[in-house]
Amino acid sequence: MSGINGNFNCEEYLASAQMANGTELLLRSSADEDDELLRYIWREYLHPKQYEWVLIVAYIIVFFVSLIGNSLVCFAVWKNRHMRTVTNYFIVNLSFADVLVTIICLPASLVVDITETWFFGKTLCKVVPYLQTISVSVSVLTLSCIAQDRWYAICHPLMFKSTAKRARRSIVFIWLVSCVIMIPQAVVMECSSLLPELTNKTRLFTVCDEHWGAEVYPKVYHTCFFIVTYFAPLCLMVLAYIQICHKLWCQQIPGSSSVMQRKWKSFQCSGPTLGSGESVRVRTSTVCAEIKQVRARRKTARMLMVVLFVFALCYLPISVLNVMKRVFGTFKNTNDRETVYAWFTFSHWLIYANSAANPIIYNFLSGKFRGEFKAAFSCCCLRRSHNQTQRIRTRTSTDSRKSLSTQVNNIDSVSGISDQIV
Repeated sequence: MSGINGNFNCEEYLASAQMANGTELLLRSSADEDDELLRYIWREYLHPKQYEWVLIVAYIIVFFVSLIGNSLVCFAVWKNRHMRTVTNYFIVNLSFADVLVTIICLPASLVVDITETWFFGKTLCKVVPYLQTISVSVSVLTLSCIAQDRWYAICHPLMFKSTAKRARRSIVFIWLVSCVIMIPQAVVMECSSLLPELTNKTRLFTVCDEHWGAEVYPKVYHTCFFIVTYFAPLCLMVLAYIQICHKLWCQQIPGSSSVMQRKWKSFQCSGPTLGSGESVRVRTSTVCAEIKQVRARRKTARMLMVVLFVFALCYLPISVLNVMKRVFGTFKNTNDRETVYAWFTFSHWLIYANSAANPIIYNFLSGKFRGEFKAAFSCCCLRRSHNQTQRIRTRTSTDSRKSLSTQVNNIDSVSGISDQIV
């Protein structure tokens, strides 16, 4: 999100450093005093605190879970043709965006959150936040397209026919729109030093943050960013899923219990007059197909609503904190800087935790994805056991060949000795 990798305000950080070190310590110019200052900064500011060690472990867990889980989601849909549905195409797009942000943005965000310093140069200062905001936009638009597709399929099936081709076009459109609307984020990101006196001596306290020409621009941009990428899509998706739930669980759609009872009563009444078991079997199979369709739609809707709920929950803290910081300037004169910075750090981790949570949700709430995940892990285990068996067989055959050649050599030597004796 905008400001995800941005550090705290430069003035706040410089003020806190001056309070801790003393104004006269920052202005000294000798090499020994500078080294002493750097050691103090490392010990008091950059060295991870206790809660930050926990955060490092949490980041590592999220990194591997997100990378492996989302890769398995993409592999499962690519491998199986029967899983290439419209909804799964959008889920793969969501997983690809999560993999992108996990590989490129998560390591940089971890280093910045722990050291409060940007070590990666001016180019990545523009690229990493830009990709981060693109990932947020892609995730929101993808979830919106999923909600729209399910709303049409369940509430208005005759108005719009969703196809895989249209889904692929929508995915391309999502990426194009996200890349275009997030260009301002790349333009305003710049590197700057919090301690200009040490600029030529160390990279410590170099920050990658937004630099706008006037105060009104960040307020307008971040207000629009919050509305477009969080509040408005979330409201529309909630309304769509409310109607979907009402249609699937509350109304008497084909396959519901009351409709089924009426159909079975009609079967019992018409059974003797029909005199044909075949027509009854056809109607029974039709009712069973309706039941399966409704159950499948309910499972899919339940899974997608959980995905949406987790997304809203994980992105809520950073959205609120960004608005408070960039629009209202709430944290400019705060006295408890450590607590505020800890909240920002935790909110950054929640964003990546959302990427790791999605494959876990698919595993628990989708039988197809769960089966494919199990198959992938079982294939890996079978390959390992097969490789071990092949190695054992190779060693055994090699040993048998060696013993056979030894025996042949012994026979040849014995025959040679016998020839000499004769």
